[in-house]
Amino acid sequence: MADSLAAGAPHAAAAPRYPRRSAVVGWILFDWAAQPYFTLITTFIFAPYFTTFVAADPAQGQSLWGFATGAAGLVIALASPVLGAIADASGRRKPWIFGFGALLVIGSCAMWFGRPGDQSVILPLLIAYGVATIGVEFATVFNNAMMPHLVPPEQIGRLSGTGWATGYVGGILSLVLVLGFLAGSPETGRTLFGLTPWFGLDPLTHQGDRITGPLTGIWFVIFVLPMFLLTPDFPAKRKLGAAVREGLRELKETLRELPKHRSMAMFLLANMIYTDGLVSLFAFGGIYAAGTFGWHTLQIGSFGILLAIAATFGAYLGGKLDDALGPKRVIAGSMMLLLIAVLGILLIERDSILFIAVTPPQPGGALFAAPAEKAYLLLGCLIGIAGGPLQAASRSLLIHMAPKHRIAQFFGLFALTGKVTSFIGPMLIGAVTAITMSQKAGMAVLVLFFVAGLALLAKVRS
Repeated sequence: MADSLAAGAPHAAAAPRYPRRSAVVGWILFDWAAQPYFTLITTFIFAPYFTTFVAADPAQGQSLWGFATGAAGLVIALASPVLGAIADASGRRKPWIFGFGALLVIGSCAMWFGRPGDQSVILPLLIAYGVATIGVEFATVFNNAMMPHLVPPEQIGRLSGTGWATGYVGGILSLVLVLGFLAGSPETGRTLFGLTPWFGLDPLTHQGDRITGPLTGIWFVIFVLPMFLLTPDFPAKRKLGAAVREGLRELKETLRELPKHRSMAMFLLANMIYTDGLVSLFAFGGIYAAGTFGWHTLQIGSFGILLAIAATFGAYLGGKLDDALGPKRVIAGSMMLLLIAVLGILLIERDSILFIAVTPPQPGGALFAAPAEKAYLLLGCLIGIAGGPLQAASRSLLIHMAPKHRIAQFFGLFALTGKVTSFIGPMLIGAVTAITMSQKAGMAVLVLFFVAGLALLAKVRS
């Protein structure tokens, strides 16, 4: 795969030269290095642990975690375009990745100190979470901006898809490592594989949940090294002070000209809406399952592994389809699949599928034994299959549409549109759920996001 990605353009005199295979592999491993943060911290392990065991009660925990997420998202949204413009003006990407990667490592490692029931650690823990989130998101912006110089334009889709797929594999392995070897059940003291937790981690004090912070930091340090060692950086263009001035000037010019580029503006708007829907779907899928089927950590973690496996195959296949059909078609197809999945979820109850009565889950029954649980798993896999290509093809489409000399700026705008309204989806789901007292009604809101995203994408000319 990497051989084909690293292959250069035709041997014409004016053709750009692309780096060797090892440089591409090093770049791909950034996604592998960063993904456990999203898998372990923000989705399946630490966030549920914080809301359930650290905060005074789950409602307060969800509220505090949401505020911290929103605050970090606001910083990311406002600063990403500015930093991207400065990076374009200065030339180099790696110093930025190093600096923001350090924030990720420091913030993640600090999460170890989030002891259950200790109210004094809540504020420091939320600050650490915000710092780590800002670090990983900004590092990703600058890593993305390296893509156009690694492979020819016709291979960008495959590179993006391979990166996402590789990241998902890293997330899967990190989740298996935690569930199978590190996190023991407080009731049995055993891990998912029936083992005593490694390193003497105490299940009663949830050390297996807390270790996800340091594990994420160490994982990032180890696996980001190939990118620093093997992937070439851009040469420095100008000193930092001059780069700041030039970057801000170019950003103002880009924003002023953006309305003239209708397709780019429409794409960024579409990305803002469907990304909000996708993030909300991932965030609330486990919560919805917990409320509908009574799932706990074991079931939700296993569900996460299956979803990530599906997303891995989806991202890899989506990369190939991206090169063959174009990223816009892949994005549209992915959103159609997500619409089908959401509508399917709305037609599943614990004791019925498509209004047909089925046997509900039984207390103490086998894992995912009930028909409705199996149907939910199937739809979860469909979400994974569609979610991976949607994210990878969006990154690819931006590269195809953005001016190459301002690629980091546009990735900054891309990050802005992906974060600036990220609170709307969860807020709408929460508000509708509270008003109707129905999780199903809350989840139905997601249909609007994907329908609106499809409508706006139709106006994009790629």
